[in-house]
Amino acid sequence: MTDLFEHPALQEAPAAPTRRRSAAGRRAAAKRKRRRRQRTAVILVIVLAFVGAGAYLLWDRMDSLVGDLPFIGSQNEDYPGPGGDPVEVVIPEGATGGKMGAVLFDAGVVASAGAFSDAFSQNPAAAGIQPGTYQLQAEMKASDAVAALVKNEKLQTNVTIPEGYTVDQIVKRVASVTTITEDELDKALKSPKSIGLPKQADGNAEGWLFPKTYTVQPGDDATTLLSSMVKQTSKELEQAGVDKADWESTLIKASLVEREAKHDEDRPKMARAIENRLDQGVALGIDASTAYGLGKPGTQLTRDDNYDLDNPYSLYARTGLPPTPIANPGAASIEAVGHPADGDWLFWVTVNLDTGETKFAETNLEHEKNVAELRKWEKENGY
Repeated sequence: MTDLFEHPALQEAPAAPTRRRSAAGRRAAAKRKRRRRQRTAVILVIVLAFVGAGAYLLWDRMDSLVGDLPFIGSQNEDYPGPGGDPVEVVIPEGATGGKMGAVLFDAGVVASAGAFSDAFSQNPAAAGIQPGTYQLQAEMKASDAVAALVKNEKLQTNVTIPEGYTVDQIVKRVASVTTITEDELDKALKSPKSIGLPKQADGNAEGWLFPKTYTVQPGDDATTLLSSMVKQTSKELEQAGVDKADWESTLIKASLVEREAKHDEDRPKMARAIENRLDQGVALGIDASTAYGLGKPGTQLTRDDNYDLDNPYSLYARTGLPPTPIANPGAASIEAVGHPADGDWLFWVTVNLDTGETKFAETNLEHEKNVAELRKWEKENGY
């Protein structure tokens, strides 16, 4: 019994296999550990790459969103002035001080949009800065840049005249964005020969001031600008193939179409309906003309207004065309009158005041159905 449990050889024999298993285990464990470290390192590199890319994109986005705000750190940085090379900048219509600052910062005129905004708010005359193209200098002191713009010494100004504007509306718009005054424009309009109005216009510029964007250069005056508008109208009439003897009547019809049509595809049909009514000696019944003669919005017209015999522009009380155009038509309306669609329409009515959907009719019965559709729409939409 003693030999069985205490003999040295028997005690050492079981130990050898245990030591061999431990060594193999350690080697396997070390191998697994190395693999885990390698996988961890790869994953860490990938994660860091994504985090880095995301941080860059976030910073870039935040920089673009707040870069021009005056309260962000160095965004109020200013140049000492007085400035260097000449730089042309365009101040758009309706630009705020912040928008102007952004334009000048992008052009290298000011050191920051924030500095310009501060200088703009401190100059009482800054609100009078007009849109246009100015020549400033690179790296100007912000207050100097504001002072230069306040002078309104523009290289040029763009003024946009929308289709359907009347002469009175055009005068006010030009005076609001250029240095040409309303008085100067009114004076030029009273001298029809000086602005190139043809004899058939009978001294009235209504309809002859073509709507588009015009560039007003330094030194341009009211006569120069109005002359270019009249010339453009003549050009559009020629391009539409209108006989010169019919220019005035074409502009009258086109002005009616301009004020009535909501979509370009309706204009040729409307022009044809006008011709059909004129051929039959039927009153045109166009509210826009009555409103023009009374100088009030069409939405405020009453039945008595439409049948007022003292109003030469009432197309309910009278047959034929109004005495002059009622607005300045665009190219699409002039083209429609020059080339009306084929059809027997006599009536039209806008049945949806939101979308401008307009329906045409050949008979009064059909027209009454369309009017009923409009009344239903008005009731459903609280008109």
